[in-house]
Amino acid sequence: MTACPTGIAHTYMAAEKLAQTARSLGHEIKVETQGSIGAENVLSDNDVRDADGVIIAADKDVDRSRFVGKKVLVVGVAEGIRHPEQLIERVQSAPVYGGEPGEGAGGGAAAASGGTGGTVGGKERSVAYKALMNGVSYMIPFVVVGGLLIAISLAVGGHATPEGLKIAPGSFWEDVNNIGTIGFQLMVPILSGYIAYAIGDRPALVPGMIGGWIATHGELYGMKDASAGFIGGIVTGFLAGYLVVWIKKVKVPRFAQPIMPIIVIPIVATTALGLFFVYVLGKPISWVFTHLTGWLSGMTGTSAIVLGAILGLMIAFDMGGPVNKTAFLFGSGLIASGNQTVMGMCAAAIPVMPLGQGLATLIRRHLYSEQERETGMAALFMGLFGISEGAIPFAAARPAQVIPANMLGGAVAGALAGMAGVADAVPHGGPIVAVLGAVDGVPMFFVAVVIGAVVTALTTVTLADVAERRKSGARGGTGSGAEVVAAADAAVTAGGASSVVAEPEVAEPVVAESVVAGVAGVAGGGAGDGAEAAAAGASRTAVAVAPVPGSAAVPGQGPGGKAVDGAGVETEGADTAGAATAGNDVRRDGHGIDGGNNSDGGSGGSAPSAEVLSGYLTEQTVKTQLDADGKEAAIREMAELAAGTGKVADVDELVRVALAREAQGTTGLGEEIAIPHAKTDAVTAPVVGFARSADGIDWGSLDGTLAKLVFMISVPEAAAGDEHLRILALLSRKLMDADFRARLQGAEDKAAILRALGEIQ
Repeated sequence: MTACPTGIAHTYMAAEKLAQTARSLGHEIKVETQGSIGAENVLSDNDVRDADGVIIAADKDVDRSRFVGKKVLVVGVAEGIRHPEQLIERVQSAPVYGGEPGEGAGGGAAAASGGTGGTVGGKERSVAYKALMNGVSYMIPFVVVGGLLIAISLAVGGHATPEGLKIAPGSFWEDVNNIGTIGFQLMVPILSGYIAYAIGDRPALVPGMIGGWIATHGELYGMKDASAGFIGGIVTGFLAGYLVVWIKKVKVPRFAQPIMPIIVIPIVATTALGLFFVYVLGKPISWVFTHLTGWLSGMTGTSAIVLGAILGLMIAFDMGGPVNKTAFLFGSGLIASGNQTVMGMCAAAIPVMPLGQGLATLIRRHLYSEQERETGMAALFMGLFGISEGAIPFAAARPAQVIPANMLGGAVAGALAGMAGVADAVPHGGPIVAVLGAVDGVPMFFVAVVIGAVVTALTTVTLADVAERRKSGARGGTGSGAEVVAAADAAVTAGGASSVVAEPEVAEPVVAESVVAGVAGVAGGGAGDGAEAAAAGASRTAVAVAPVPGSAAVPGQGPGGKAVDGAGVETEGADTAGAATAGNDVRRDGHGIDGGNNSDGGSGGSAPSAEVLSGYLTEQTVKTQLDADGKEAAIREMAELAAGTGKVADVDELVRVALAREAQGTTGLGEEIAIPHAKTDAVTAPVVGFARSADGIDWGSLDGTLAKLVFMISVPEAAAGDEHLRILALLSRKLMDADFRARLQGAEDKAAILRALGEIQ
């Protein structure tokens, strides 16, 4: 089962690679898809019962409760593309997944424990990543709602006082501010709780949330004015999750099992974690807070630039944690003594993190998911009002890139403010204090803030780019098209979750030969064939892969559209988007498929298809050779090609929208492929164009290849959902086939191109 939190392309690529590999190894395989439109080709109870094992390739949590008693192998989604052979081999010796009473959608316990579901070596990090992302995704709404309500209440009802920005007691805006404050108070407990939930499932939710609350209330462990902040919340989340996993392993009498997940485990884990944090972790945190304050007090006579840089580093490090609070309280405490320049350094550093991270989402949009881009806009707004917590979701999701970038930008802002002698008369930061007249040296204050934010943004995108290139490099040289994966998510604007589940079941000892029949999109119709295969001593592999949006189950088709013969064994002559059951090969419209039993991988034996991509791609929208030698010119040429169908009302608008999509992130997938696309009412009906470039066009692909195969998808807004996803899904899956790409490159004319493209159904 594959699941990807950022896009759809991984789903179909992984499905195709697993299906192709299973066939070559002689295994029967069924493909279930789970994506943004929901689950399709769902594995039936009979499929799971007859399967030899289950491969879960996912970057987020999936429900594993139906796989209790089966051999389960858990990996990241990219592993389904990069190492399908290893997965199929490893699943045969994977541990049996035992499940737990009350197990639900989280399903994280098995992955974390490693004892109830196998993992390919080094995948524990992937479990931690998924848990962290789960917590961040639930935390983001609290950050956005709480932060924006606080910012609005301060902007409209706040005024500068010696104690900071204050709102008139009993006013309407005080009530709005209080509501926003509640959102912020719940932010870290939610983060902690859902990290724990992803690891230990429902029993871990309560200890995770209570642990996160303790982490943010320093008075519980000797810190009156500070707390462990969001870093403490991350720690309690992981501690709670793994503690619950450990408790679940304890054998208890059968009569006690029903109450374990709802009473015993939550109470024991919550008590143990809470006391551990108060008596063990809280003391060192309090000690750090106290000694940092003393250390800063000894630096008041040093260089203002050095002190400003140090304060900026501290402010940016943990955003509300003990280090941040130490610097902030140090600066605000000196205001009463007449030294306002130290607070000026802090005030310049405070907005840098949210402003910088928000700016980063605008600079390199393709590096961020849609949710992150929306959070980035909210972070920009919060930064204007000195709410540094707006950057916490980014720091929690990408700590290795974001925290160093925040610290560098904060240090620059603090140093510049110190050098210029900026002073702040109130214990608050951000542009709002300058607008309200509390800052002395306003021009240099804004210069420091802007430069610090730009440094943070540029450092973040640079580090993120380096991380992406390393991932891309790790995929290189596999020959499996894995390079496409990193760029594919950026190329899909309407992406969703993608899922691949491989379920091979161990054969009886009398097995003499494994038979592999890929089955995708079966709605319970393939069980009969599977039973026959099992009776014959065959090994079955059931694979659930993220759904092909908009496609329905089609009898006589295998995963990736491969035809299946009457015995349920997949052949390779025809490619469609549906599923396979026993019976004759049929097309979507019910007519036969020529060459359906070819064994040559479909190397040109298919008859020309009457329709390509549901008729959206026709002879009118095919061009054997592009005249353009640049991306913008190529998109315009493709738009004019589509206009020949009469379905384009405004060519210029279509080009504008397509180029705007490119500005968000390249649609160059690598492997010499580009799929520009546009959702706009400049077209009256969906239309797909295809053209080749002999020399290739620089499309900014992550693998550095020039685009020689260019598909352009144009759909009206009303049809942009399912149809847009479905076309992208079909192309993503089929373009994983190197032979198919070679046939497209070698086709002599439009008729030959259409014959090759007819394999995409």
